[in-house]
Amino acid sequence: MQNHKILLKSRLVLLNENKVLLMHQTSNNGGKYTLPGGTVEDNEFAKLALIREVLEETGILVDYESLKMVHVLHKKKGTNTRMVLYFKADKWVGKPISRELTKFKEVDWFELNNLPKTVSPTVKYVLEQIGQGITYSEFSKK
Repeated sequence: MQNHKILLKSRLVLLNENKVLLMHQTSNNGGKYTLPGGTVEDNEFAKLALIREVLEETGILVDYESLKMVHVLHKKKGTNTRMVLYFKADKWVGKPISRELTKFKEVDWFELNNLPKTVSPTVKYVLEQIGQGITYSEFSKK
């Protein structure tokens, strides 16, 4: 039997007047637009990890109680397997800025129906799934 580790991640779908908050990665990190969030460490639960990551990346403090699960993505990329938990929040404080300039050039709001051309394919896919009310999906990249 193979020893197979699944990486757990959590991401924030933060909406404000039909706009979604996206982070623009530096070219060294792929150059795509992505959602705030990251890896859930071994000593964390997903919601608290998400609050920590979003604060580190954007300076926004998300309200724990307002976080609602909107999608689960089971993603395979080569031999890597990830489970990504997507949450929405309707309460937060702070104005988004990029606090990790080596990873993200900028943070900005984008119309859901007019996403940047370089949005991550995974983000585009997940936002479409959420828009259709689909709460679980599988995504594979070779």
